[in-house]
Amino acid sequence: MKIVKKNQLVKYLFWLGPFLLAVGLTSGLISGSWGLIPLAFLIAGTVVIGIWFVWQSQQNKWWNRRSTQVGTNALVAIVAVLVILGLINFLSTRYNLRKDLTEAQLFTLAPQSQELVRTLPQPVKVWVFDVNRNPQDRELLENYRRQSANFQFEYVDPQARPGLANKFGVKDYGEVHLESGDNRQLVQTVSVNERLSEIRLTNRLQQLTSGTTVPVYFLQGHGEQAITSEQGGISQAVQRLGDKNYPASPLNLVEKAQIPEDAAVVVVAGPKQELFDSEVKALQAYLNGGGNALLMIDPNTNTNLDNLLQEWGVRLDNRLAVDVSGSGVGLGPAVPIVTEYGQHPITQDFGNGISFYRLARPIEIIPVSGIQATPLLQTKPYPDSWAESDLESDSLEFNPETDLPGPLTLGVALTRTIPQPQPTTEAEATPTPQASPQPTTEAEATPTPQASPQPTTEAEATPTPPTEEKSEQPVIESRLVIIGDSDFATDGLFQQQLNGDVFLNSITWLSQQDQQPLSIRPKEPNNRRINLTIAQANLLTLSSLLILPLMGLIAAAIIWWKRR
Repeated sequence: MKIVKKNQLVKYLFWLGPFLLAVGLTSGLISGSWGLIPLAFLIAGTVVIGIWFVWQSQQNKWWNRRSTQVGTNALVAIVAVLVILGLINFLSTRYNLRKDLTEAQLFTLAPQSQELVRTLPQPVKVWVFDVNRNPQDRELLENYRRQSANFQFEYVDPQARPGLANKFGVKDYGEVHLESGDNRQLVQTVSVNERLSEIRLTNRLQQLTSGTTVPVYFLQGHGEQAITSEQGGISQAVQRLGDKNYPASPLNLVEKAQIPEDAAVVVVAGPKQELFDSEVKALQAYLNGGGNALLMIDPNTNTNLDNLLQEWGVRLDNRLAVDVSGSGVGLGPAVPIVTEYGQHPITQDFGNGISFYRLARPIEIIPVSGIQATPLLQTKPYPDSWAESDLESDSLEFNPETDLPGPLTLGVALTRTIPQPQPTTEAEATPTPQASPQPTTEAEATPTPQASPQPTTEAEATPTPPTEEKSEQPVIESRLVIIGDSDFATDGLFQQQLNGDVFLNSITWLSQQDQQPLSIRPKEPNNRRINLTIAQANLLTLSSLLILPLMGLIAAAIIWWKRR
């Protein structure tokens, strides 16, 4: 009777241990603090359960039983698996590691976006006024937030928070707004057919953080590409410039033969007629004063810019660039394909990407002192490409006497450093009094040649500070980009491959806003389709439905016969 009561007491003692553990966990979770009372209950419950296990092992010797060992091993294995899974979840939450295995990096932010978000000078928040939380948009915003703690986002129901919606001027569901301090901007309006764009979000983020505008002027009046939505215009390029806070305006140098002072970049996009001499002089004066220009000159055009280009060491070839390697993708020989780019900020992220130029002319670079030239766009070597001189012939054949073998340069970036005049008037005032006390012609005829050989050496030895002051003179940099084609930036072709990136990156580099990210090319999955002929499709169908099953049946019959 005493043994039975003692066993019942020990049984109740075992249930006291889990009860104390439950009390300790409940009190700690509800109060939110693991103070003395929750820890006391947890320790007491652990001690009680431990005492029960020790007593049971001594009384029943159950620890040596095979069933106990098997159960213990299973329990330890389960606990180990749970601990490993918990540790993996903890590490994945604490240290975020993602790997995009897609070839085009479809689920990774562009390097320009990553650099911009990582260097945010102040907190920025994205407000998405929508009820539906699209997983694709949310994943994009999560990628931004992983780059910096200064980037946050929040989904808001406009009807649930009308005050916040009125603050941003929300008019419809799907509006995405960007806020930084007191500055707010509308990014775009998302819908079922239009998802949140990384390009627009990064451009708006750049505008909001920088707060600077870069005026770009397009020369007009000589048959250039129209900046409106007319056929053959460059309205898409102008719109993308506006998204980057680069407002575009037309420029007519006939009405006013002077480029505006606020012009960051002047674009000459495919003129068909010659420029007047006064216009050329205005461009020369603009470049000599530290201006920047993008010249897109088509073949078979005389623009009257030869003297200006000669100063920069560039000569436009009148022959037509031919590339016979584009027939496989539906491009004719008059559309050169470029996959080789120069080492330059404009093309540094292009890799082996594709850009093409319809009806382009080669560019010859002539070394000129004081000017740094970098080829941007180069065609494939001969025999894939060459410069054709006979444009009236129906058949394109390379003539070594008149044609130029590839590779050809279709684009070049040039930089010229222009020293500023010494602003101090003291240096100009000191030499004049030395020359003024000798007004007589005899003194100018005799003493000057005698004094010149002696003081020159002394002046070079002693006035070292003036030479240092001259080396510290302020300098300005003038930039010029020349491309032998303008069709690549027109509507329809602007969004093809890297054509738009060539144009936008050129404008960004010319504007000398080097701290701003260059353009972001859209990411598209590579085309992995297999184009089969009818005969190939029939052969594939026959092999999959007849030949392969028949081979399997024959192999099975042979194995059965051997075993029989």
